[in-house]
Amino acid sequence: MEEIKTYTEPERNWAMFCHLSAFAGYFFPFGGIIGPLICWLSRKDDSEWIDRNGKASLNFQISIALYTLLCIPMVFLVIGIAFIVILAILELIFVIIASINAAQGREFRYPLSIPFIQ
Repeated sequence: MEEIKTYTEPERNWAMFCHLSAFAGYFFPFGGIIGPLICWLSRKDDSEWIDRNGKASLNFQISIALYTLLCIPMVFLVIGIAFIVILAILELIFVIIASINAAQGREFRYPLSIPFIQ
């Protein structure tokens, strides 16, 4: 039987902020990576829960940035535009789901995420 861990409210809030900080990318370039990076680096030593969620958020944002860069040459073939739009929608949905799960103390694994940071 899987052990259920309970986390303090500040731990859950900071874990949630690690995910939500990715929305900084809508306001300035590379904010989707810089936001989670700053959030994770500033609180990773406070809690294993914050550390895990910060890494997950950062890995997902780096993966999305990589996928977007790979889609840019395909824009000339028109299909790239559709891929970029789909990536943006998936990013929005997955960040919201991850934020809610982190705030409730539940584990969430981002689909399509490459584990750059272990």
